[in-house]
Amino acid sequence: MPQWWEVDEGQWTLREPGNEDEWFRAAYADRSLVTRVGRFHADCAKPDDHPAGRPTSSATLPSLVVGMFQHARLEDGDELLDIGTGSGYGTALAAHRLGADAVTSVDVDQYLVETARDRLDLMGLRPTVEAIDATGPLPFLPKTFDRIVATVAVRSIPASWLMAMSNGGRLVATIAGTSLLVTADKQPDGGASGRVEWDRAGFMHARHGADYPPALSVLLTTASEQEGEEVTTGPYPVVDVTNAWDLDSMLSLTAPGIEHDYRTNGDQRIAVMAHADGSWARATAVGDERPVVHQGGPRRLWDLLDEARAYWLSHGELPVRGARVIIKPDGTTVLARGGWHVKLTS
Repeated sequence: MPQWWEVDEGQWTLREPGNEDEWFRAAYADRSLVTRVGRFHADCAKPDDHPAGRPTSSATLPSLVVGMFQHARLEDGDELLDIGTGSGYGTALAAHRLGADAVTSVDVDQYLVETARDRLDLMGLRPTVEAIDATGPLPFLPKTFDRIVATVAVRSIPASWLMAMSNGGRLVATIAGTSLLVTADKQPDGGASGRVEWDRAGFMHARHGADYPPALSVLLTTASEQEGEEVTTGPYPVVDVTNAWDLDSMLSLTAPGIEHDYRTNGDQRIAVMAHADGSWARATAVGDERPVVHQGGPRRLWDLLDEARAYWLSHGELPVRGARVIIKPDGTTVLARGGWHVKLTS
């Protein structure tokens, strides 16, 4: 069996597979599980297939999987709940590190679970792998876990995760719509407290069935063409929000659910924003010039973005990194740093 983990000064780290591990590489890299909306898996793809729509699963960078486990501070004897089985890659690492009997892995997708279970069995690893929606009640109680690591993103921490944590247990997860990685330790009151780590991590949103809700493609297209109810000149250059990770995270915390489109046409830069409540914005400029901003709907989305950028300029950084995390027993999650705070609810 390949030695996926090595000990370096007491720390467990990943050794990437070498030539001697080609069978292991084939089991994962060549069969990466990117899925097409609700009905199509890459394992079953034909050469002329052209997936469309929003993917519902993806293979994760190995170093990121290991990074999540490092933040969890896995120790001998720990019981782990691995949320987001996916291909089974992370589950295999955890089972090899802790022993298969100490690992429980869950995913909402029955196909992913069955395929991962078969792959793990091929390697002689037989952790518990179940198909459930982990954002709801967990069927394992009264069993609890010393560590919970989620490779799916949630808006606020589900109360069921807190119930499934042992006293003093540690949680590692990411906030949906952001690149914020949260670590938190369970407290005597049934909640948890911790921090937003300085590392960045991003995972697909946790879903509750075979598909995600429809995207806002129609509204984004409309916003790309129509005249705004309000037309102004913005104070800052056009920015590609989704590639400005801290800015994107800050905006998503304060105004969740915004979708973005960004494109260039020669020197012209165009950014479009849309929200399910009907709000939209479009900013257009040449190079770094101040943009013409069209906005419509009940909220002014570009103004919200500019407020975050103004905060950044005034304070030197955005408060999202390094923020304190307070999680109440019902899952309500509060991020706070200095005089800034935001409450996240499901």
